[in-house]
Amino acid sequence: MTATYRYLPDTKQDQEEMLSFLNVNSIDELFQDIPANIQLDEDLNIPEADPEPLLIKKMHQLASKNKHANAYSTFLGAGTYDHYIPSVVNHMISRSEFYTAYTPYQPEISQGELQAIFEFQTMVCELTGMDVANSSMYDGFTSLTEAASLAVASTKRSKVLISKSVHPESRAILKTVAAGPEFTVQEVNLSNETTDLQDLQAQIDKNTAAVIVQYPNFFGSIEDLAIIRDIAKSNGTLFIVSANPLALALLQAPGKLGADIVIGDMQPLGIPMSFGGPHCGYFAVNKKLMRKIPGRIVGQTTDEQGKRGFVLTLQAREQHIRRDKASSNICSNQALNALASSICMTALGKQGIRQMAQLNFEKANYMAKSLQEKGLVIKNQSPFFNEFIVELPCSLKELNQKLLDQGIIGGFNLENDYGFKHQMLIAVTEQRTKEEIDQFVKVLEAVIYG
Repeated sequence: MTATYRYLPDTKQDQEEMLSFLNVNSIDELFQDIPANIQLDEDLNIPEADPEPLLIKKMHQLASKNKHANAYSTFLGAGTYDHYIPSVVNHMISRSEFYTAYTPYQPEISQGELQAIFEFQTMVCELTGMDVANSSMYDGFTSLTEAASLAVASTKRSKVLISKSVHPESRAILKTVAAGPEFTVQEVNLSNETTDLQDLQAQIDKNTAAVIVQYPNFFGSIEDLAIIRDIAKSNGTLFIVSANPLALALLQAPGKLGADIVIGDMQPLGIPMSFGGPHCGYFAVNKKLMRKIPGRIVGQTTDEQGKRGFVLTLQAREQHIRRDKASSNICSNQALNALASSICMTALGKQGIRQMAQLNFEKANYMAKSLQEKGLVIKNQSPFFNEFIVELPCSLKELNQKLLDQGIIGGFNLENDYGFKHQMLIAVTEQRTKEEIDQFVKVLEAVIYG
């Protein structure tokens, strides 16, 4: 027999004492104000409660059915990636002073949390080449929508152009958010797998608040930011870049190429995949937009004794200033995940992050060349970072199942979002070994050529 431990430790005597204190005779009396015709008079249609030991066992059995990156080699990216996370990250963020911390409104008792956020902001600025970064946002998708909203509010224009090479979920969320402040979102077509510059030139006008591109884009290719910047600037339009922070260790920083706002997701640096979240968005701007940045910024100061200290400053959200003057109503940030990214970047160091990025580039190119040697077509016409498109003469569903049978999680099917039939987006990070890449190619070859 399994012991039936209760989750809540109130005994029958406890219940009687509470009812007596409330001067009622039964629990049913507590709900007598609720009309009888809407009260549930039967048991809920759910299984009986299990004892805790048995429940834990069942949950482990369910979890064991998942196909995850700890047991399978994964080539699935498309916004969430399997990257190396130094073990020190989890040890540090598991400290109670960090994982239980809330908004540091009282700086005198929150110096550790404030300094951690300050360091995060500093690292983001170094990576992006921007002047100011905020203390993080929910994820890269919401960072992008906040950037568009800032551009509309700042320029007093009502149209935003976004390339179709930006993540499909970013574009979908932007269209949803645009309904509130009532600005329009127009998508710029593709030329091969990058932004069609002629279509951009045709659509941009004096009512365009912002042009948004991704760097590297959703297909892993590197957009020509300098040309896109010139097109935007010639119309007085703000230039927004959604950038992979790891790729910025190799690529020219968007801030050096004239970006007004750089946003993105810190997941590649220290945040586990965790079935797609939670992530941590970053948001960086030039000095002109500093006072309109959403969320909050941690600033460095000195106390009355001259000692260094940290405080919240320049909070442009509607909780702190007049609602009609606020550029955002975002109410929180991802401090714990921002801390994880900070610890990861610190542990790796500048050289370590660069080496990690270089491995992503080299391994992706090694796999692409291996596939080309098997007669397959790589669709990327521009240089790519750690993702690329391969065209396959077979069913992607069948292929991914064959890969799964061999302990491999395959790539992303581009047909649903882009209508690209038989085209797979493959991600190759530093975590993938030569043996894993070769095994993928071997299984693919067997499926195609029998």
